[in-house]
Amino acid sequence: MSEEIKVRSSSGNVFADMGLANPSELLVKAELVRQISNLIDAKSLTQTEAANILGIDQPKISALLNGKLSGFSTERLFKFLNALGSDVEIRVIPKLKPESQAQTRVIIV
Repeated sequence: MSEEIKVRSSSGNVFADMGLANPSELLVKAELVRQISNLIDAKSLTQTEAANILGIDQPKISALLNGKLSGFSTERLFKFLNALGSDVEIRVIPKLKPESQAQTRVIIV
């Protein structure tokens, strides 16, 4: 006989689901890093080549691509995206539903 597996719906933010501090900030950083990783892959860059472009050393690239977000500010991640040839646009818009909670999110175009 197998045990029943309990499933809980996600809030949409894995960092909040895990009870981590500043989950919205972590989710934004994770999305930015995902885009940085996609750009590095699309350009077929090695970690050393990417490190040279971003002005950091290879171990920091490795840490970044492995999800170690604590040493990287959102602003620094924006600069990395710029160095990889992407514009970063920040927009502030009214909430669609006044009763809902405001959100911060990354939209990749």
